[in-house]
Amino acid sequence: MPQTASAHRTATLGVGFIGCGPVTQAIHLPSLARLTDIFTVTHVVDIDEQVAATVGSRVGAHHSTSVDALLEDPSVDVVAICSPNKFHASQVVAACKAGKRAVLCEKPFAVSATEAAEISAVSMETGVPIVVGAMHTFDPGWLAAEGMWGDLPETAHTIRSNIVIPPNSRFEDFATEVIARPDSPPPDFSDPAVAAAAVEGGILGLAIHNLPLVRRFLPGFDDLEILAASAVPVFGYEVLMRVGGKTVELTASVNSTWKPDWRLEVIGHDATLTVQFTPSYVQAGSAVATFTSRGHILQAGPFSHNGYEGEWRLIADIVAGKAQAPSAESLIDDLRLALAIAEGARAHVLEAAK
Repeated sequence: MPQTASAHRTATLGVGFIGCGPVTQAIHLPSLARLTDIFTVTHVVDIDEQVAATVGSRVGAHHSTSVDALLEDPSVDVVAICSPNKFHASQVVAACKAGKRAVLCEKPFAVSATEAAEISAVSMETGVPIVVGAMHTFDPGWLAAEGMWGDLPETAHTIRSNIVIPPNSRFEDFATEVIARPDSPPPDFSDPAVAAAAVEGGILGLAIHNLPLVRRFLPGFDDLEILAASAVPVFGYEVLMRVGGKTVELTASVNSTWKPDWRLEVIGHDATLTVQFTPSYVQAGSAVATFTSRGHILQAGPFSHNGYEGEWRLIADIVAGKAQAPSAESLIDDLRLALAIAEGARAHVLEAAK
């Protein structure tokens, strides 16, 4: 078995990044820069050696193009997986088998239920905790909302997740000077296959941030029915569904002319919850949660940090034995819901084009 993290380094936890793209550069590294008393970035990997070298030099970390080298590096306690989605499952499994102390994987942590089950089995076998980077579940504004909403999960009849953001590059450039940003030309939605793929990708790339939150208000999702689904230019989606007897609306638009607006709304017969999140690439504090019931208004936030910093704080607490990692069953259910919506929405778009 590869050598595990050395026992004599106790001051901070060493972090190794697999993938040095914009998410690593503009989100995770700035978040960790606020937590230098807890974490030190010790190793970064990218298939592009120049990108790995540049990012590594920024944080004083070793760099390589080899995932195996990172997993064998004893200075790496926590592995952060920020590679393309199709590699997530195999890299999570490898990190667990390498005996690391924790794994943070960007969402989705798998692209099929089979992969998710394999990850669950390996995590149970090795005891390595896994955290999936659906950052809003770790936002202190959302966590405060959990303490305010009472029986709203049972009484809610409508759940809306609405995302309006400019292209990621605008906020990435606020956070850092991104190295080797991928080129993303606008999709041709006149082609039904392209539109269907864009909706599916939007669910697994954008909506998935809020779907674990949405699932908190659903009794189950085996009866999920897609009522409408369409692609929204320049990039986005509109999906309407019935789930567990409730109406769920998912909308998103990436448009450089609009003000950012990322929110979750939950509506019951006599109560509502609105959680307004800050843009992902800006260290702008937490979400603000507002709960209204029978004329009474409760508000929580903003707090000093957002969900990205929150997930890193949780990892530190898990390693220290102060917190429990999310259950594998919960992570798998989150993924199953996302996959069911993505696959159903894709099929609906293709069917509507016939």
